[in-house]
Amino acid sequence: MTLSGRNNLFKAGIVLASLCVLWMIIASIVVIPAYSLIDTENVRRSEGLIQIFIGQFLKINFYAVHMSLAEAILYALISLILIYHFFEQTHAPEILFIAAFVVSLAFEAARLILPLHWIYDIPSLYLLMASRVLLFGRYFGTFSLFAASVCASGLDVQKTRNSILVILGATLIISLGVPIDTQTWDSSLSMVNGYTSMFRLIEAGTFLTTLISFFIAAYSRGSREYALIGVGAFLSLLGRTLLLEGDTWISPILGILLLSAGTWFICIKLHKVYLWL
Repeated sequence: MTLSGRNNLFKAGIVLASLCVLWMIIASIVVIPAYSLIDTENVRRSEGLIQIFIGQFLKINFYAVHMSLAEAILYALISLILIYHFFEQTHAPEILFIAAFVVSLAFEAARLILPLHWIYDIPSLYLLMASRVLLFGRYFGTFSLFAASVCASGLDVQKTRNSILVILGATLIISLGVPIDTQTWDSSLSMVNGYTSMFRLIEAGTFLTTLISFFIAAYSRGSREYALIGVGAFLSLLGRTLLLEGDTWISPILGILLLSAGTWFICIKLHKVYLWL
């Protein structure tokens, strides 16, 4: 893929993230006052290893959940603008997949359909559509970061476009095929979907493979920068998990710090690798 073609994709991502930010601002005016009316005692807690541990000590706070999704959307827009600025003339194949991981956070705007449903009694069909969009964004981000690690460890650069198509195809199959219960939701403002345990194992395996691939790249290319990029990927994934699954104030505070620090670490080290090429 040429630099101009890749940069056009960056611009498209910026437009998408901007629209999601606009949607978030408009929806927030309506939904934020509604959170105080929800009885948190009867709400199903969101799952996840980190969330289960935190949930034992802190109660649900929907304002914190809203802050987490707002941070995720703003993070996507700001990070994409910075990536476009710093990599506009830098030929780094991995950065396209990193940018795809970043823009996937903008899809968290789909979670706002649930509180809007409480207020306006939106038909379940729209809840189902928003849930599938949310699933698409999350798995698209997971597979994109995995593709970046595989690209770093030796994927043929000429196959970048094919890799994107494979990621899109796999993500669509998952997001359209997973059964979703529109009558059941958890404290992260997400609909409950089927095969949760199986997909958590897939995610965990993908995360682990991603980290290993970056360390393999460090060894095969003789550059410790890729090992540091792997550390950045770990921080990014940890922060992303907190923003996506958390329902307490720890999530928006710690989550955005880890996610931002990890992404900054990835980009600055990746830029250093290709700076003189």
